Amino acid sequence: MDTIEKSSRFALTVILLVLVTGGTAAAQKAPEYSNDFLMDNQTNVFFMTDRFEFYNIDGNPILLDAQGYIGKDLYKFWFEAEGQMLTADTEGEVELEGLYGWAISAFFDMRAGIRYDIAYNAEDTRGRGFAVIGIQGLAPYLFEVDANLFVSQLGDLSAEAEAEYNFPITQRLWGQPRVAASVAVQNVPEWGVGSGFNDMQLGFRLRYEIKREFAPYVGIAWNRKLGETADLVRSEGEDISTFGLVGGLRMWF
Repeated sequence: MDTIEKSSRFALTVILLVLVTGGTAAAQKAPEYSNDFLMDNQTNVFFMTDRFEFYNIDGNPILLDAQGYIGKDLYKFWFEAEGQMLTADTEGEVELEGLYGWAISAFFDMRAGIRYDIAYNAEDTRGRGFAVIGIQGLAPYLFEVDANLFVSQLGDLSAEAEAEYNFPITQRLWGQPRVAASVAVQNVPEWGVGSGFNDMQLGFRLRYEIKREFAPYVGIAWNRKLGETADLVRSEGEDISTFGLVGGLRMWF
């Protein structure tokens, strides 16, 4: 009888153990696989006005440099707008870009698409289109780099590159040096472009982040036309070098 009783107790213990461990295992079972759990499957929207500023030189231009995207971590559609208008005269120009970008590394995107330029004055308005391919991303030592190659609708070849570096002075005060340059293969005098290096831009901006997304700034900017482009500018009676104070706003969401 003792043997039967011991066997029954052992069997009951085994059954209870199986029930308890089975229930625990079921409770710990991973959920069914779904792309919805992956962060890189989320669609994100971003927009930044990196520079919206008043430039204290002849003509008193207002400059806008904005970009944004919609898409996922690996693939995005980019839209960009950059241009300036003179407040003292009816004159200005703007560059509009629509680009498809795909990640080629953890910090860089390759991008390709189209660009359209518009220039206007009191007498007329004209435009021209380009095909675009380039890269954008964060280089070593945290330099933000944007470099593009352009082919116009007439086959003219040109390129632009710019780099920025943001460093903290305090938790809210930031410095931002910036350098940019452009080059063209062909002369396009009707657009004020000569072959060779076209111009060099240097600047420094000091911004105060009232919020991370909203930061007014002041700074200095220098622009120098080069080579045959400088010759075209001289022939129009304009200065090939400008230097002035800037004040503006940087914001993003």
